[in-house]
Amino acid sequence: MKMRIYLLLCLTLVVTYMTAQVIDVPFKQATSVKYVLSEELKDAQFKKVVVDYNDIVYVLTDKGLFRDYKEGELSKDLFYRLLAEKNPVDICVQEGTGYLYYLYADQFLTNAHAGTVYEYFPQNEYQRILVNEQDQVLLLGNKKGALYQRTKKLANLKLPEGTLVEAYVYDKKFYYLTTDAIYVMENMDWKVLHKGENLRALSFRRNTISVGTTDGFYAVDSYDGEIILEINNKLPVPNITKLLQVGNQLWFGSDNGAFLQEPDRFRYFAGRRWLDQNKVIDISSDSKGDLYFLTPSGLNKVKYITQTLAEKTKKIEDDIRKYHMRFGWVNEFRYGSPGDMKTAHSMDNDNDGLWTSLYLGSQAFRYAVTGEEIAKRYVWESFESYERLLTVNPLKGFPARTFERRGIIIDDDAWRPSQEKEWDWKGTTSTDEYIAYLFVVAVMDNFIVNTEEEKQRITNFIDAIMTHIIENDYYFVDVDGKPTRWGRWNPEYVNWYPEYVSDRKLNSAHLIAGLQLAYHLTGKKIYKTEAFRLMEEHGYLENIMIPMKTMRKTLDYVHMGDVMGDYWNHSDDEMSFLTYWVLHKYPFNNELKQKYETVARDHWELERPEKDGLWELCTYGVSGDIDMASTLFFLREFNVDLDRYSTKNSHRKDLEFLPENFRGQTTKNLLYPGEREMHRHNTNPFTLDQGGGQNSRLAGDEYLLPYWMARYYKLIE
Repeated sequence: MKMRIYLLLCLTLVVTYMTAQVIDVPFKQATSVKYVLSEELKDAQFKKVVVDYNDIVYVLTDKGLFRDYKEGELSKDLFYRLLAEKNPVDICVQEGTGYLYYLYADQFLTNAHAGTVYEYFPQNEYQRILVNEQDQVLLLGNKKGALYQRTKKLANLKLPEGTLVEAYVYDKKFYYLTTDAIYVMENMDWKVLHKGENLRALSFRRNTISVGTTDGFYAVDSYDGEIILEINNKLPVPNITKLLQVGNQLWFGSDNGAFLQEPDRFRYFAGRRWLDQNKVIDISSDSKGDLYFLTPSGLNKVKYITQTLAEKTKKIEDDIRKYHMRFGWVNEFRYGSPGDMKTAHSMDNDNDGLWTSLYLGSQAFRYAVTGEEIAKRYVWESFESYERLLTVNPLKGFPARTFERRGIIIDDDAWRPSQEKEWDWKGTTSTDEYIAYLFVVAVMDNFIVNTEEEKQRITNFIDAIMTHIIENDYYFVDVDGKPTRWGRWNPEYVNWYPEYVSDRKLNSAHLIAGLQLAYHLTGKKIYKTEAFRLMEEHGYLENIMIPMKTMRKTLDYVHMGDVMGDYWNHSDDEMSFLTYWVLHKYPFNNELKQKYETVARDHWELERPEKDGLWELCTYGVSGDIDMASTLFFLREFNVDLDRYSTKNSHRKDLEFLPENFRGQTTKNLLYPGEREMHRHNTNPFTLDQGGGQNSRLAGDEYLLPYWMARYYKLIE
């Protein structure tokens, strides 16, 4: 008995922890700053990047020294007029002080110390300069070196055997790296600290030196050179070109991107989201912990911003109103030139209604939380667009997919001229749009509608659509008098699928949800009668209750040329969770309500590896189940930059790949959003590679709905 009580208490603590309210504290998130190059840098060869103690960024090129007078822009360094036309051979910042030192063909100097530190030497003797905290200046050439104490020459130095890969200064000591050894300077002479193979880079932290190689990294003791951490080559890219220790963080550069070591994984920065090209030739950091990655053709910054979820939300909401609203629809936009906002234009989508339902839903939940009238206004503005779907075409109760001014859309059979002058509308409306109508009306019914007139508007909308479906034998029937490709809820179509193809379960849930909602709003008996007839005579309730784990791959069912069930359809997941929320709000009885809770929980259990905030919040609203760690992962890691970049991850050696499976889960653990293409909820988040380039930008409604749902359910304060 005591053991049972103990286990019950433990279970209670776990459940309480999972659903405890989370305070919205500031968190750090990586963002990208892409540097614009001045005309002088066209075709320049980039060599080195350093950051001085004032956080001024300097880039050494074959065309001279450049700096960032303004974040995101590089220009020729003209500050010291008599140095402006001289091209340094090398630059560095002094250990400890951060003073900038210049190495020219015939001298070294610094502008610190009132310009008193400078020294001349014969032309072209040295190519590298390093300065330690004790004001010792190390110069390295191809055949010899020299050590100075400010302007006093202490010694000429013989170079170690082997070709120099890189030189370093740490804790007042100088280090010399070749491909097979690490040397340390002691008493103005080079001593072998460690022997190795294929060495490429070093970084330093306390008494540890991290050693990068062509096949992974390991660590040695900085006192005796003994290995203290065995080699690890399970990295995004094992062939390392650069290492940099920034506080407790170890950063890696490679010919295929940069990455950061975290306690349980690596965070990969590659592709156009982060770098102008993936070959990293140098890395530096500033006092704020931001990173600068130099490639042969440009400078890239990983900037950490500190924000709360509320601040992040405000930015996304503001940007949607500025850049993503089209006739009340929320749209992604397409670039004429990649990343150039001046060339961007809105674009219609087959599923304008579905994507906008996420935004409209977010503003409805926002109004429920804050009472802000502007949120309510945004809801009604977008709902006008939904209402127009029924009037822009001549069919009774048939909602168009979307609409546009005449003449813009060409070469698409789905577009038809409207009876309204100078307008076109798009047909072939699908279940994706249908569930959007149900979700929009349900959230408005719960949070927005206050007057009888408002109630009548949402009622008329759903009543017209559901009447069309019933009168057309449970199909959406287009202008050709035929059912649309996907607007099908007829028992003959639904039950044609076996139980292991999700369309049978999903379309049954769609229809019953619509009939329940229509009955709640109108009180018309036909909706309730038809719902029970379909459940009792055609098994729609049993279809809804089919466990998701029974779904499997099949090639045997072909609908209008599409093989149904040949892969896991993530669009079906999106429609399902929105449907569960509506189903649960308007059940005909408590028994059905409990069944719907079971259905949502069953689907959620299978989807948990995806860490999708919308799945989490919709499930919580139905069954009370939620993984808060996954929810916070989704919200905090959701990209600030919503551009859709190409990505590639299939080459990575740090990932634990899974055998091919029906769900399309390629890896054991989900990658960070910053490593994946920006996508909607209807895309497999485990997709490793995605092409297409930076040609469009999403609006961020994918983030807003789960955020405001979390606020409404008091999971985030």
